[in-house]
Amino acid sequence: MNAASDFAQQQTLLIVDDTPDNITLLSALLKDRYRVKVATHGERALKIALTAPPPDLILLDIMMPGMDGYEVCQRLKADPQTSDIPIIFLTAKVQVEDEEKGLKLGAVDYITKPISPPIVLARVETHLTLKNARQFLKDRNAYLEEEVRRRTREVVAIQDVTILAMASLAETRDNETGNHIRRTQYYVQALARKLQCHPRFAAFLTDETIELLFKSAPLHDIGKVGIPDRILLKPGRFTPEEFEIMKTHTTLGRDAILAAEQHLETPNSFLRFAREIAYSHQEKWDGSGYPEGRSGDDIPISARLMAVADVYDALISRRVYKEAMPHEQAVELIREGRGGHFDPDIVDAFLAIAEECQAIATRFVDGHQVLQEQVKRLEMAIVEERIVVGGEAGG
Repeated sequence: MNAASDFAQQQTLLIVDDTPDNITLLSALLKDRYRVKVATHGERALKIALTAPPPDLILLDIMMPGMDGYEVCQRLKADPQTSDIPIIFLTAKVQVEDEEKGLKLGAVDYITKPISPPIVLARVETHLTLKNARQFLKDRNAYLEEEVRRRTREVVAIQDVTILAMASLAETRDNETGNHIRRTQYYVQALARKLQCHPRFAAFLTDETIELLFKSAPLHDIGKVGIPDRILLKPGRFTPEEFEIMKTHTTLGRDAILAAEQHLETPNSFLRFAREIAYSHQEKWDGSGYPEGRSGDDIPISARLMAVADVYDALISRRVYKEAMPHEQAVELIREGRGGHFDPDIVDAFLAIAEECQAIATRFVDGHQVLQEQVKRLEMAIVEERIVVGGEAGG
């Protein structure tokens, strides 16, 4: 027995007919090639069809007492569990309209009685072959879809690791900023979500773009790895000459990302927004920023979003040369920069989500700030304890 015969015998046919002679004839014809199950009425046929494993094909009589073959077919096709089982009507009804009705209900074929054994065998084999081919393609498509999803996950993971590695490198050069890159990442995401339905930004801020902006934001200061320590780590304000050197971090960041993109061999890599942000996040809406002095919509949207996020976080964060500014005061300064430093609509979005940004800042508070708060609480507790003790002593 060859492989094709072995496979055929693993397939199951369900014969549905209320006449014992017809069942005997069909069973004898098919049993040597297939597994055969029998039902003498519609209810039994439905029950068998819904029992695992389901039949691979159903030979269905039409004229049966109670539920006729048309209704059985209709119910089988209406149920997702049995809708894919091919049905061949095998009946004494020879009118064209009867055959047309059966095919419209979803049957794959219509054979009239008295049957011709070679015709029945040929039709059964043909429709089983077609069913198997459809199932193969369905399984193959499912496999390919899962493979695409798997590879997409791998690509996304590589992107995430690449960006994280580059961002971590920048952070090690300027550890005074602590969680700055994480906070700005979430500020940018929140701003983008707020602007997603805005007429000026809706076409750009798709879900995919916002995801890439979120991933890219941590690279806004990647160019600082090229700034000398004497300037980058200086505990005070820069001289004009030092500031000119510091300003080059935008170009250094862009060039570093461009160098990475050259290895990706694609003109529109996942790093494109990181490149825009690194290079242009210090530009200002009125054209007074750097490195190119761009203005208005000539500044990439990604960089305009980062400009607001970056300045807000710089204002509320402690540095060696300044104390942290209260949230309310920082918000007011952002408001004052509307139309000057910042895109007016992005400022409006920021003002609408200012409390959300404050919550992000709290969530990713720098370690030294936490320690500072703990010291303050401890000092207050000591003072209160002294007052209590002093009061008791004085009593």
